[in-house]
Amino acid sequence: MQTSHIYPGAHSLNAYITINGCSDAIEFYKKAFGAIEKGRLLMPDGKIGHAEIEIEGSLLMMADENIDWGNKSPLTIGGNPMSFGLYVKDADAVFQQALDSGAILVMAIEDMFYGDRVGQVMDPFGYKWMISTHKEDVSFEETKKRFDNMMSVQ
Repeated sequence: MQTSHIYPGAHSLNAYITINGCSDAIEFYKKAFGAIEKGRLLMPDGKIGHAEIEIEGSLLMMADENIDWGNKSPLTIGGNPMSFGLYVKDADAVFQQALDSGAILVMAIEDMFYGDRVGQVMDPFGYKWMISTHKEDVSFEETKKRFDNMMSVQ
């Protein structure tokens, strides 16, 4: 059997995040998003040097913050321009589950012009999650028309 050029369980593009409190984050992601822990590699001081979880069939890799290695979490640097886009079967249920697990409301869940039902939360570790369920196939041309119409009414 030939070894694939892509790590087992990964896709061609994957996220690798740095977290202050990686172990707590893994537990949060289990409760909030039904994550499955695949494994952890511990540093001598007990912090996580590498961990892998799976959410909805996608691999998310992570590690504890390690200033000596130049890995800083969003909480340390005071923000984060990145968001996760998470597609689930029932956005309303997962959105509420995330809030009940300790996430903070960023944007209430609603149907969007591009065919998805979407809500946004901030997890306790400084990462924003767009929780979505695709409801309607919309062409890019129709999406643009709806977007332009939405912008003209504001």
